[in-house]
Amino acid sequence: MGEASPELRRFVADGLFRSPPDGAAHLARAIRERHGGAVAAVLFYGSCLRRESVEGVLDFYALVDDYEDAYTSRTAAWLNAAFPPNVFYLECETPAGTLRAKYAVVSLRDFARAAGVHSVRSGVWARFCQPALAVWVRDAAARDAVVTCAARSVRTAVQRALPLLADEAGTQRFGARALWQTLFRDTYAAEMRPESEETIGKLYDAAPEHYARALSIGLGSLAEDGRLRVRGEGDDLIAIQPAGRLRGARWAGRLRRPAAKLLAVVQLLKSAFTFGDWLPYALWKLERHTGTRLTPTERQRRHPFLFGWPLVFRLLRRRDLR
Repeated sequence: MGEASPELRRFVADGLFRSPPDGAAHLARAIRERHGGAVAAVLFYGSCLRRESVEGVLDFYALVDDYEDAYTSRTAAWLNAAFPPNVFYLECETPAGTLRAKYAVVSLRDFARAAGVHSVRSGVWARFCQPALAVWVRDAAARDAVVTCAARSVRTAVQRALPLLADEAGTQRFGARALWQTLFRDTYAAEMRPESEETIGKLYDAAPEHYARALSIGLGSLAEDGRLRVRGEGDDLIAIQPAGRLRGARWAGRLRRPAAKLLAVVQLLKSAFTFGDWLPYALWKLERHTGTRLTPTERQRRHPFLFGWPLVFRLLRRRDLR
């Protein structure tokens, strides 16, 4: 597996190690308190980062050394190792109000594997080719691992996007916007998360300079390895690579897609049991969408599968769930 160029590593490091918002830093501390010394880094990404807002649910990845050290539950550790990541919900009370986060726990090893071009699912590299922040890193080794994986994610994204753009003759002609929107459209479909063209367009429009630079450096990194040749500039780029390599990449993509969808279903089912405080999260989402506020009891929060059903039935009777 080819590695990212020094230029690509510098590019992603400049983006990762900026000052995080206070709210993101507060939530990162709460995530670390939950999982202790096993946490090597906490990364912030997603819509709240793009909007520069702490309104809503902030998205994080918590990178850990070892799953057994990250949990007191052996079942949670086993599920995380078998089908990474585990996803959890977190609420924190702060002087600025209640902050909410959704975060994924994954080991450094699994994170590195998922950022590579041969990964079945696109969950890691499709997120971390986008702008992200390293809110907290434990030490120099963790910092290096985060930079390596983010740089690998950019390279993987460019490499996986190119076969999607080739015409029948194998010519890949594109600009930055076309490449990134084609890629995001494909990865959303593979993960069974259909999004509108407007939403996909907003991903690119939130940071066009980032994506243009990521594409340029990513193509350069692949060209240095002899994987392709690039002609043109700006919105008129042509990538040239051996026909056999292009056919192989297309076949690999076709084979990965059903496996990725199956894993997405498994992940969804697993999240119903590992997500944690899913009941207050669901009720908060309901309040945002309908204005209806329901407050669970402490017993319902602690044991939602046993005692949370009366709230669900109340919602159904009132037809607040549509």
